[in-house]
Amino acid sequence: MLIGQYEGKIDHKQRAALPKKFREVLGDKLIITLGYENSLIVVSEKNWKALLEGTEGRPFIDSATRETQRFLLGGASNVELDRKGRFIFPAYLREFAGVKENVVFIGLSRYVELWSKEKWEEYRKTLAKNIDSISQKLVKKEGEGND
Repeated sequence: MLIGQYEGKIDHKQRAALPKKFREVLGDKLIITLGYENSLIVVSEKNWKALLEGTEGRPFIDSATRETQRFLLGGASNVELDRKGRFIFPAYLREFAGVKENVVFIGLSRYVELWSKEKWEEYRKTLAKNIDSISQKLVKKEGEGND
C-alpha cells in the first residue's frame, strides 16, 4: 500500500527520484499523468487501468467519459526509473503542476500524487481547514439511495 509523504528535488537534468518506499510497490515502469488540483498522478503500468475505472465500459458518446479519458490518457507519459530510482520529468507535466525545483510525493493507497511543494503546502492548509465539511459530504453520499 502506498502511504506517506516524501519531499524531493528536480535536478539540473530535469530528473526526480521516486522515494524508495514507493519504488518498492510501484516498480520501475511507471505512468505519470495529469491529476486533479494541478497535481500529477504516478501509477505502475500494471495498475494503470485502475485510474480509468469510472470511464471503462461507458459509452463513447458520453462527453464526460471522453473528456476524462482525454485528460488522463492524453496527458500520460511512460517513464522508466534508472537504477537510482530517477526519471526524466517531462516538461509539459512540470508546467501543468507548476513544478520548479521542490516536489512532494504523496502515497494514496493505489497511486502516488506528485505536487509542487509550494502548491501542496498551500492546498494542504485549505484541506486542513475544510476536512470536516468534506468528510460530511462523503457521509451524505453514502446515505444516498438507502431509502
